[in-house]
Amino acid sequence: MKFDKIIEDGRLWAVRFDNDKDNALQKVMSQWSDAEWLGDFFTQNFDDLISYFRIVNIEDAIYQTMEDRDDLACIIMDITPDANLDRFFRPLENSRASEMILGREKGRPHRRSWLRLYAIKLNVGIYIITGGAIKLTRTMQEREHTLQELEKMEKVRNFLIREGVFDEDSFTDYQKEVTL
Repeated sequence: MKFDKIIEDGRLWAVRFDNDKDNALQKVMSQWSDAEWLGDFFTQNFDDLISYFRIVNIEDAIYQTMEDRDDLACIIMDITPDANLDRFFRPLENSRASEMILGREKGRPHRRSWLRLYAIKLNVGIYIITGGAIKLTRTMQEREHTLQELEKMEKVRNFLIREGVFDEDSFTDYQKEVTL
């Protein structure tokens, strides 16, 4: 497992799993701009698309996804040194009221979007993206593809804990050790 720096100041990272050529952010951004991949996804999840979002036209869903993906790309490209990533990422569990070590977080381009980026929070304003999904159901446990995202978050979180990473400082130390 490796971690790619997304923005130069080290506040946003993305995991690169061992056998992947792309990191988690590159992978989902590529999928969300691929009309054929999206067509297959919405065909397989058509019932969810209709029941949860009331969209009956797959082409509309593809168009909306690509628009939201572009919005998300703009948000990430426009992260300035004074931008507050804590306003983008929120606790994965809506009921979580306090901070937790290596908290599981979610982000989306806007309130009505079904696109989600998932991340581990190292410290205030510092995140590692673990993946992303098109979430068409109320909970992640309802579908296999979102369950896989939960598993990836837990895999990254457990890896960090095993490596003694609990915050920004220990992550920086870990990064220095693996590059020696």
